[in-house]
Amino acid sequence: MLNNLTDCEDGDGGANPGDGNPKESSPFINSTDTEKGKEYDGKNMALFEEEMDTSPMVSSLLSGLANYTNLPQGSREHEEAENNEGGKKKPVQAPRMGTFMGVYLPCLQNIFGVILFLRLTWVVGIAGIMEAFCMVFICCSCTMLTAISMSAIATNGVVPAGGSYYMISRSLGPEFGGAVGLCFYLGTTFAGAMYILGTIEILLAYLFPAMAIFKAEDASGEAAAMLNNMRVYGTCVLTCMATVVFVGVKYVNKFALVFLGCVILSILAIYAGVIKSAFDPPNFPICLLGNRTLSRHGFDVCAKLAWEGNETVTTRLWGLFCSSRFLNATCDEYFTRNNVTEIQGIPGAASGLIKENLWSSYLTKGVIVERRGMPSVGLADGTPVDMDHPYVFSDMTSYFTLLVGIYFPSVTGIMAGSNRSGDLRDAQKSIPTGTILAIATTSAVYISSVVLFGACIEGVVLRDKFGEAVNGNLVVGTLAWPSPWVIVIGSFFSTCGAGLQSLTGAPRLLQAISRDGIVPFLQVFGHGKANGEPTWALLLTACICEIGILIASLDEVAPILSMFFLMCYMFVNLACAVQTLLRTPNWRPRFRYYHWTLSFLGMSLCLALMFICSWYYALVAMLIAGLIYKYIEYRGAEKEWGDGIRGLSLSAARYALLRLEEGPPHTKNWRPQLLVLVRVDQDQNVVHPQLLSLTSQLKAGKGLTIVGSVLEGTFLDNHPQAQRAEESIRRLMEAEKVKGFCQVVISSNLRDGVSHLIQSGGLGGLQHNTVLVGWPRNWRQKEDHQTWRNFIHESDISAYTYEKTLVMEQRSQILKQMHLTKNEREREIQSITDESRGSIRRKNPANTRLRLNVPEETAGDSEEKPEEEVQLIHDQSAPSCPSSSPSPGEEPEGGGEVDPEKVHLTWTKDKSVAEKNKGPSPVSPEGIKDFFSMKPEWENLNQSNVRRMHTAVRLNEVIVKKSRDAKLVLLNMPGPPRNRNGDENYMEFLEVLTEHLDRVMLVRGGGREVITIYS
Repeated sequence: MLNNLTDCEDGDGGANPGDGNPKESSPFINSTDTEKGKEYDGKNMALFEEEMDTSPMVSSLLSGLANYTNLPQGSREHEEAENNEGGKKKPVQAPRMGTFMGVYLPCLQNIFGVILFLRLTWVVGIAGIMEAFCMVFICCSCTMLTAISMSAIATNGVVPAGGSYYMISRSLGPEFGGAVGLCFYLGTTFAGAMYILGTIEILLAYLFPAMAIFKAEDASGEAAAMLNNMRVYGTCVLTCMATVVFVGVKYVNKFALVFLGCVILSILAIYAGVIKSAFDPPNFPICLLGNRTLSRHGFDVCAKLAWEGNETVTTRLWGLFCSSRFLNATCDEYFTRNNVTEIQGIPGAASGLIKENLWSSYLTKGVIVERRGMPSVGLADGTPVDMDHPYVFSDMTSYFTLLVGIYFPSVTGIMAGSNRSGDLRDAQKSIPTGTILAIATTSAVYISSVVLFGACIEGVVLRDKFGEAVNGNLVVGTLAWPSPWVIVIGSFFSTCGAGLQSLTGAPRLLQAISRDGIVPFLQVFGHGKANGEPTWALLLTACICEIGILIASLDEVAPILSMFFLMCYMFVNLACAVQTLLRTPNWRPRFRYYHWTLSFLGMSLCLALMFICSWYYALVAMLIAGLIYKYIEYRGAEKEWGDGIRGLSLSAARYALLRLEEGPPHTKNWRPQLLVLVRVDQDQNVVHPQLLSLTSQLKAGKGLTIVGSVLEGTFLDNHPQAQRAEESIRRLMEAEKVKGFCQVVISSNLRDGVSHLIQSGGLGGLQHNTVLVGWPRNWRQKEDHQTWRNFIHESDISAYTYEKTLVMEQRSQILKQMHLTKNEREREIQSITDESRGSIRRKNPANTRLRLNVPEETAGDSEEKPEEEVQLIHDQSAPSCPSSSPSPGEEPEGGGEVDPEKVHLTWTKDKSVAEKNKGPSPVSPEGIKDFFSMKPEWENLNQSNVRRMHTAVRLNEVIVKKSRDAKLVLLNMPGPPRNRNGDENYMEFLEVLTEHLDRVMLVRGGGREVITIYS
């Protein structure tokens, strides 16, 4: 497998001058373009190679160190593009970075950071060795499990610029990828702010304290003055770093080896100091008043009195606690009662100090740091402590969860290897090996540091965050050998380098998200300079980083970025678990030492750590990610990356469909599942779009909707038209907010196509039970005869009404309006019920499907009604039709066989009026019974049919009188004729029945009575 060829990311539409992605036109060496062919001279296309060619030599190691870089893949491309500007393009060199130089050292440099040098000793002093060990173990376990999941994802394919964003978006979809990618971007940006704040803290607290602009007038104002200094200097340093990154990443790349060397030398100096302290501890005395730790800033001699010649004089410490330098001065009560003692701050590893530092000593804000086990004469309870006295005070209230949030950023940075997969010789091997080894190395360093710090350094010194008790030295520097300045200078440069790397990587992560086009308002940040440098993204990154600098407290910024990193790691584990459980065909990682249980454990651990660090920060971070997710889902561009969430949906849909097939659904679970038959014009636009508007009202968000259409012709000739018709229907469904599916069928004739749609629509248990069709417009016109004949054909495969009990009640009310006696009404209703039950027994339908019909236009109207009134819904079931017996007074069957071309038997309104003028005939119960029995003998226009038409006119008058102002009128639709000689009479009957009504819904169902009141 060739791992050096990377695919272009989705969304890169072409050659963009601001993209900066060098595209290779041909992967073959024998290219027709000689200049481009030379670019592949260095490519290794061999299927096998000698062992000596790949084994690392001393010279290759030195060469790799000389060319070492810790920049992500996109930054390298931008640097090469910048170097090649104005000159001949250099040949493309094959990536030759191995595991050590390409993954291990960058991960090592990213993981070791400011927390190790500035806060780890304080964490150990506050939490104790046991709790600090548990804290470090939990955090390192979290990153190790994440690294295992990340290795599986990274070895499933090449990971281009974007790192974790690319992995999550291609595994869980653009919504999750965009949300988590932006959260990871915010975390990386705030990490840059944290590194800059660490740089300023080292500068002002340990290197040049005199550079402070804001001075505190008293001890209580020192914290506020320090924060203001951090804001001013942090803004200046951020501006300088952003300028350096803007000018060119090659300048950042030149100092990468220096920053790496500072980190490694500082750690080696700490271990050397630990070894030396075992037999020769360094001399860092600390001064205690009673059991209270004193700050060394205001005095030099740790004593109340001193001897000068033969005279006893007071020291500077005396002047700090007493009103004057004289022996008879009034002094602080605690100062008077307790003695001043001096102990060694670094007793050494052989001193047995580990037992004293084993347990925690959590402090509240403003409390004096005290040494356990020292004799002290206390004061009465409630006696206030003077903040101007030279004590070492706790600057914040500490507890375990807070320490976890502050410490966790020290284990981040594990993505450095996966971000550089395109620069590696064998990414499938180097990424898992290098990342896991780097995490194992850093975990061993952190765990050993916890134990060694607790064994070598005095507890009060460990709890002294800023080293005030050891003359203002960096606490971890007091342990280092040969000098504390090794740690101070090394940590200063390493934090500077980490800040530059964050300002280099974060804009490129934002650029990768912007180029994918999943977040529309971020697309402007995908462009930059001609070489692809993300100028606008760098500007936004600097602005967000300034927010973290204005917070000005390292301890306040660290939990914020912990949230974003933990969320990113959580979704990396989720992505691996989902892909593993779904067993998708494209999930074939070369890294085999993973399991979904490990990924699930890592995901659970990340989620638990989020709420352990800060539950309100966790909720805010999850709210931000949720808002971004919903925004991308609502406004984002459609991307199809074959993600795991889509596969999860397919698996869930398959499971649900199989469950639906286990048995027939209960009546309570009935849902309107509509098949909407629409007609498209020559431009493949829907003729009656109001059908979908009615559909959304009928369905009320429940059930299934299938919108179908039929195109006449052959599939090969009309396939493009079918695709355009589907797209038009989808757009209309989206506009009408109808959620469902569309299906366009190509058939030789319209009748067969409709029949195929009705028979084959749906899948498994999700089949339609209702068909919605449009009333044939202009059916009286000769050229439109095929349309309404197809409508009659569709009615021919229908059954009786579905809600039979409701229809019976409606009929009873209508019969009352027709002034029948009570006995006549009862006999009529009983006959209708018997006829219905007889038809059901004869029919014995296999299933029931409801179809509704709304007439589009009525006969006699001079102007057309709106299109929403021209709809017909009616029921579809087994292709059998209820049998019927001849009504009284009907002519023999032979007398009704007349050629419809010679004799026009259509009953119109004019004929009805003429008949009424001749003399009103009484409406008999037998005539009404003929109408309600719905016997499809429309082809025989005899006296019974004339009476039926009169009944329709009278019934229409009653309905109009009762429901003229109704928004919708529901009627039972009579059955269609069994043969085609009386089709026109049937259509005219429906026109007469629905005349002068704005909206009519004709209901015809399956003929089953369903009563759910007692079920």
